[in-house]
Amino acid sequence: MSSRPPSTPDVAGSPVPPVRAALVWTALALVYLLWGSTYLGIRIAVESLPPLTSAAMRFAAAAVVLAIVLRLRRGPGALRVPPRRLGAAALVGVLLLAGGNGLVVLAESGPPGDAVPSGVAALLIATVPLLVVVLRTVGGDRPRPWTFAGVALGFVGLVLLVLPRDGVDGVPLAGALTVVAAAASWSIGSYLSGRIRMPADPFVATVYEMVAGALALLLIGAGRGELADFDPAEVTGRSWAALAYLMVAGSLVAFTAYVWLLAHAPISLVSTYAYVNPAVAVALGALLAAEPVTTQVLLGGAVLVAGVAVVVSTERPSRTPPAAGGDGTARTPPAAGDGAARRRAGR
Repeated sequence: MSSRPPSTPDVAGSPVPPVRAALVWTALALVYLLWGSTYLGIRIAVESLPPLTSAAMRFAAAAVVLAIVLRLRRGPGALRVPPRRLGAAALVGVLLLAGGNGLVVLAESGPPGDAVPSGVAALLIATVPLLVVVLRTVGGDRPRPWTFAGVALGFVGLVLLVLPRDGVDGVPLAGALTVVAAAASWSIGSYLSGRIRMPADPFVATVYEMVAGALALLLIGAGRGELADFDPAEVTGRSWAALAYLMVAGSLVAFTAYVWLLAHAPISLVSTYAYVNPAVAVALGALLAAEPVTTQVLLGGAVLVAGVAVVVSTERPSRTPPAAGGDGTARTPPAAGDGAARRRAGR
């Protein structure tokens, strides 16, 4: 038997060189682990940081870093886009980051007993590909029958995950509904991004999406009184470290790895992050934050993720997705199968 590492097939089915295959699996591991860990990072950050303000800081800092890199590498005109496309990017950024990520942050920042555990939040966000299929159907698309079966299975898992049973309280209902609303906002932003004229360069689009999302989060946070009560001296080093991790690992490193994957790996392989991230989040929450992993969480989560896996495996979009993203910068997985899903994929 050969000792060479196996090659990863490209979209056309022919093998790629082992060196690139190693890079593909390295980038995929980064997306799996880093985006899966952002849910725990959010929970730690909001222990002493105001939730929406901390999310605004995260995306503003990531936008500045990405803008500087683009300016240095591509010259003065790197960030120039027509006003209409700038407005489109801003709209998508508000839906993805202020709606999608901001509501997750709020759900994880509630008082004890009302806050959604980070692993459960990741499982609930896994409904995004299912919601995108619903949006496609409403918009006149006709997904495959197996795709509808996956959506139905996923929503059964959602019900099992959220509803109380055997006299024991399940996931906090208000928090769970907040995360589902976040998934809906993320799905709408993802769906629209493939149907409106966005900046052609995905990195440039992401800069403006992050700026718009950060501004919206800051304004909403100020309206909630977060800035009036915010004292940086009271923030723990643990929360600052978590915020820095979210900025660098979640919004820059994993995002860059994902964009690279879209250009160098099969979409069906890249899309697997949609059901690996929740498993990573649940494991990290249990190991590092002592979050309870009940039978209900395991059963409901397994059924939900199975539904997502069916959707991902039955949808086979074409090769050229122009853009990307993850929790906070992660867009909807390309497995949703249309232009919107291929263009965009906070978490």
